[in-house]
Order: sequence, then C-alpha cells, then structure tokens
Amino acid sequence: MSITEHDAIRQQVRDAYAAIARNNGCGCGPSCCTPGEATGANILSQGIGYSAEDTANVPEGANLGLGCGNPQAIAALKPGETVLDLGSGAGFDAFLAARAVGETGRVIGVDMTPDMLAKARAHAVKGGYANCEFRLGEIEHLPVADATVDVIISNCVINLSPDKAQVFRDCLRVLKPGGRLAISDIVLSAELPADMHAEIALYTGCVAGAADVPALTAMLKAAGFADIRIAPKDASADYISQWAPGRGVEHYIAAASIEAIKLD
Repeated sequence: MSITEHDAIRQQVRDAYAAIARNNGCGCGPSCCTPGEATGANILSQGIGYSAEDTANVPEGANLGLGCGNPQAIAALKPGETVLDLGSGAGFDAFLAARAVGETGRVIGVDMTPDMLAKARAHAVKGGYANCEFRLGEIEHLPVADATVDVIISNCVINLSPDKAQVFRDCLRVLKPGGRLAISDIVLSAELPADMHAEIALYTGCVAGAADVPALTAMLKAAGFADIRIAPKDASADYISQWAPGRGVEHYIAAASIEAIKLD
C-alpha cells in the first residue's frame, strides 16, 4: 500500500471520529448509540471491563464508549510512571491513567483528530488533570521523544492504522528500556469476506482493518519487542455483534489484550 493510500485511509478514519466527537456519539462500529447519550457509553464501557467507579470518576463526556477492552487492567500502572495513550480520543483512558500514576506521574495522549483533542483538553481543564496533556499526531509518527515513556496503552485504535508495523516500531522508539505495551485491540479470527474487507464503514468501525495474531506477533518481533502475549477474548463476541447488527462480524474478529516489553 502506498503512502498516498495510507493517507487516504487516515483521512477517512479522521473524518469518522471527528463526527463522533462533534456529535458526542458512542460505541465502536458503524452502528452507534444515540448521540450525546452518556449513560449508553458508560453501559458499553462497563460491559467490556471498566467499573462503575471508572466511568463515574472522569469528566462528563470523556467516555464515548469507543473501546473494546480495558487496557488499565493489564497495564499495572505505578505512581510516578510516564504513560502514553495512543488514539486518546476524548481522554477517558488517559484520565484513568492519570489517577493511577498520581501527581508524580505523567500521561501523554496522542490523537490525530483535532475535534477529539479539543474535547480532551477541555475535559483536562475541567477535571484539573495537571499531569495530563494531549498532543496532535499520528500513532505511526509519535510526537514524543526517544526513550521517555514507561507504559504505552491504547484501546481499539491500532487496528485502524494502515501501517501497524510502523506503529510498533515507533512505540519501541519512545519506550524506555524495560518499558511495556498494554493494549486492548481487535484481532482477526477468520478471513473477512471481500465485501466486508472493502467497506470503509467497517474499517473506521474497527472491523476491516484488523490483523490476525500471527501477523501482529511477527510485527512486534520485527520491531524489537520481547515477551509478546496476545490473548483473544471469546466473550467479546456478544458486544462486537452490536457494532454491525446482522452482519455477523463477531465471527471474524475478537477483542484481545496485547502485551510486550522493550528489553534493556
């Protein structure tokens, strides 16, 4: 795929998520819940591993229900750590991470959609998150210095990248020696039908861009990561089926946790 094709895909993803930000929509996939329905977003998030306390303890509107898991559950964040959130959206996971790392820690959110950044920055001010900042950028080319991050989290975002191998290479660059990935994302469990694979609404809806576990493992190894663990979640079929009702997408993709370490 050419650079021009990559950019075209990114623009389509950017447009889709800008619309979600402007309309306060919620939910992954081309089928979303009612715009502005915060309760719906909280219910979605609690169904994929967040607690009621998690959804209650962030600024209103920060949770758009866009995840496919809870990266906090595998990140084991510690006070004082620097966390990078890939595709930080309106700030939900970044704010939870900011609470976990405390005043001595730091959270950097990166998103390529200005509308999402505006929401996240406004929520950070409203919630008093002095240890949290949001930067405009692509996850393939992170606006972050080399070897400055302890933990990288991300929630249902890397599947949207047209160049996942480059995402992992840049993740390795910004991690400190011993730093780790703690990612929730979508993996391919069976080959998608050609019509689904070509449908842009399914790409921007976290379906058609998914890669399988062997491909992701190979990308992580090639980037230089070690101790790679990718664990699909069979129980994710129920909520994934709601992303495109009646299409059977749950037979082709699954949510998964993705973990890896940068060696010293």
